[in-house]
Amino acid sequence: MEIGVSTFVETTPDAVTGEVISHAQRIREVVEEIVLADKVGLDVFGVGEHHREDYAASSPGVILAAAAPQTSRIRLTSAVTVLSSADPVRVFQDFATLDALSNGRAEIMAGRGSFIESFPLFGYNLDDYDELFEEKLELLLKIRESEKVTWRGGHRPAIQNLGVYPRPVQDPLPVWIGSGGNSESVVRAGLLGLPLVLAIIGGRPTQFEPLVRLYKRAAAKAGHDVSKLSVGSHSHGFIAEDTQSAADKFFPSTQQAMNKLGRERGWGLYDRSSFDFARSFEGALYVGDPKTVADKIIHLRKNVGITRFMLHVPVGTMPHGDVMKAIELLGTEVAPMVREEVTKWEESNKGML
Repeated sequence: MEIGVSTFVETTPDAVTGEVISHAQRIREVVEEIVLADKVGLDVFGVGEHHREDYAASSPGVILAAAAPQTSRIRLTSAVTVLSSADPVRVFQDFATLDALSNGRAEIMAGRGSFIESFPLFGYNLDDYDELFEEKLELLLKIRESEKVTWRGGHRPAIQNLGVYPRPVQDPLPVWIGSGGNSESVVRAGLLGLPLVLAIIGGRPTQFEPLVRLYKRAAAKAGHDVSKLSVGSHSHGFIAEDTQSAADKFFPSTQQAMNKLGRERGWGLYDRSSFDFARSFEGALYVGDPKTVADKIIHLRKNVGITRFMLHVPVGTMPHGDVMKAIELLGTEVAPMVREEVTKWEESNKGML
């Protein structure tokens, strides 16, 4: 069971003070958060790609590369790379470079993205949304497979027996599929034999269990060894010394961020009752003291089949010190509890999972 952190490097106004920090400051803070995550023994840190004013990470690979020489063990991944509007050649080169800097700890999490601002920015038509992802994923995997590439598609100039460099330390460079819960994307990941990350940010996490089963059935049908495939969760949350403090600190920025997105997407109002339901044991928010959060992660492993959990923190803008403390508690208290219980549970269920 892998435990880690993901972030979108947000620069929204502080929900309490109204202050807006610079993109530069927030990027430097995230590098510090990655270094701390490595120090406290977490397994993975993911940075998501966005191209709008309230997010500072348009280039996750560069941020991760800044942290690579300052870390020794933690895996470094995008969360996600918006592959539909990117050039797969450049994506591979960037993460192969990150793999060199980190000595084999880079990963790509490829997704279509839930935001669409990158499509007009890079000259793509939203009518081609699905086709772009399928085509570019095909090219990315072809580059991963072979040093010399011959490929032709409908949205990018053809490549005729050209080399793509540098080659990564890892062979193959890990490529995960990030999904919001779309059954087609889950089946695609299974058929390709790629690890899957589900954005479990609403409803009841146990509702995702049928999607995990669907993914594994597709993988088995395609002849892949299901026991070697990982399923991850990207879930919002926050940890403090006590649950009430965690909830009170996390709510203001979460409410602000969710209502901003809600206005853009036509969602209903996000209030304290919505928040408190989501942080209940069956809800999708992982907010509380270390024991509370550990118990919910263990529940997710046992009932949904998640083998990598990524706590998305912060949501909106929170004080950097609070985020650092949450990461410290995740690594020093939550992760050991989860690993111990999950190891015992897996041993007792050997041959049945």
